[in-house]
Amino acid sequence: MTSPKTPQTMKPETAAKKLGILLEAAPAEFRDQAITRDAYNEMLANPPVWLTELRTTGPHPRPVVAGKLGVSISGLARGEITEPLTSAEILALLQAPPAWLVQERATQFEVRAEKERVAARDAERRARQAK
Repeated sequence: MTSPKTPQTMKPETAAKKLGILLEAAPAEFRDQAITRDAYNEMLANPPVWLTELRTTGPHPRPVVAGKLGVSISGLARGEITEPLTSAEILALLQAPPAWLVQERATQFEVRAEKERVAARDAERRARQAK
């Protein structure tokens, strides 16, 4: 005889990270209780108004800000961006990029190009070994 299974839950911090939102900006009912897997999946399928609003206008967590700006999280730190930004603030940075943002975007481009070059080289080596 088996006992009934308890639903799988995650901490609010984990759910916020997976949803790409800033936990501190989420409503109290989200922050103060564990989130079940079913509730999380429901939020993905039918996002509540507050979630849609947070994803649209922010404030956004660092990984989201970095992605929208096209830089790394370390690049944000080097640019002295330590606080969450709203979508309007991100747009303002993109429209009139400061020198640090231009430099970090160039660095990110170089890193991606190098990763692609290494991946192509490795694929070519594997193809030669397979022959």
